[in-house]
Amino acid sequence: MGRRPAARAGSGSPKFVIQEHHARSLHWDLRLERGGVLVSWALPKGLPESPEQNHLAVHTEDHPLEYASFEGEIPRGEYGGGQTTIWDKGHYDVEKWTDTEVKFILHGSRATGGFVLFRTKDRNWMIHRHGPSTRTDPMPTSLKPMLATAGVLPDDSTPWAFEIKWDGVRAILFVEGGRVRAQSRNDLDVTTAFPELADIGKFLGMTTCVLDGEIVALGEDGRPSFARLQHRMHVANQREAHRRAASDPITFVAFDVLYLHGRSLLSATYDERRAMLESLHLSGQTFITTDSFRDVSGQDILAAAVQNGLEGVVAKRRDSAYRPGRRQSDWVKVKSFRTQEAVIGGWTEGRGERAGSLGALLLGIPADDGLRYIGKVGTGFSESARLSLLEELAPLATSTSPFVPPLRAADAGKARFVSPELVGEVEFGEWTAAGRLRHPTWRGLRRDKAPHDVVVESPG
Repeated sequence: MGRRPAARAGSGSPKFVIQEHHARSLHWDLRLERGGVLVSWALPKGLPESPEQNHLAVHTEDHPLEYASFEGEIPRGEYGGGQTTIWDKGHYDVEKWTDTEVKFILHGSRATGGFVLFRTKDRNWMIHRHGPSTRTDPMPTSLKPMLATAGVLPDDSTPWAFEIKWDGVRAILFVEGGRVRAQSRNDLDVTTAFPELADIGKFLGMTTCVLDGEIVALGEDGRPSFARLQHRMHVANQREAHRRAASDPITFVAFDVLYLHGRSLLSATYDERRAMLESLHLSGQTFITTDSFRDVSGQDILAAAVQNGLEGVVAKRRDSAYRPGRRQSDWVKVKSFRTQEAVIGGWTEGRGERAGSLGALLLGIPADDGLRYIGKVGTGFSESARLSLLEELAPLATSTSPFVPPLRAADAGKARFVSPELVGEVEFGEWTAAGRLRHPTWRGLRRDKAPHDVVVESPG
């Protein structure tokens, strides 16, 4: 790549093309017309949006000029096998071209501005944006989801939109350069546990965004199954995660976008964010965008949710901003059936054929000085769940009761107390006058929740 005079955009200016290449790993091929060929670099993360970041650029072989119009499938097994599409094309200005540095300005419909390709000391190449940043705001590295308040659906639908409440686990997705990182509500990285989320990165390509949504596992009847999701949560081994994904696949249901096109959307209204979310057209085999119902009765949507066995409805004020980590009355949730999260404070041994095994869990709600006892749950467990819970509770054993005030003798019995660190969820009939759960049934552990997150969901 010897020195040549700089070229200027015009009828005779050189062309460029960026091809999105779904090969063994997703990347983008930047090709610059030069000396009768397309000089090429593979960009694993695409073009940098800001001068503050440099991206790797792998210098590859030159391609013939005719390749600038290529789109299609390269057969698997051949070099570069996979789907190729044109992400952008146009003309470019050359400002400098040497064997170690190429400085240029792109004039495309999506790729615009100045860039520098430079060779590093270890002979790799990097690409740097030397023009103005396309980012108004820095992309966040962590965000806590906004939370809804349990309540009654509003009568006036005018300022409200209604969405189905999905029975899964909340996740914030950070998407950049075709890669996805998933963060749970309690700040855990759950990317490895759900390899299907990578499909969203491949679909969005070079789009950088932050999505809010729910990870759900659909049962054979097509309805979300929280029990089925239990098998998928917090698997740290990548091979095991892929194995479980084959038998119990998940779907990501997107319902908000918090960052897009280099701009924070936290202060935007629900309607504005919703329009931006819909512009992404998120619809695939492993991801969807939840419906937003407006100018309709929330009660009608709730009735439909009950009829179809869905968890409930969330009403969202259409003029409301997004408040990370805060429980707001701008979002109101109403469930089709009653559930309650609770902290496990102990357990009792089973009787008869379950002697020596888990009989029931003692549950509580965090209070100022300990756990307020709300009852025990002894149904809804599979045998494998009983064994798994005992394994997790064993290292948490303590001789001190976490419940305040102390349990009555009838409740405590031969209770074995544990440090209040695990959160679970039950379905139940109603609250008793004494503040106990009536007819609770175990649904599963909530590893995405911390004890301090637990509040009374549906009192009285």
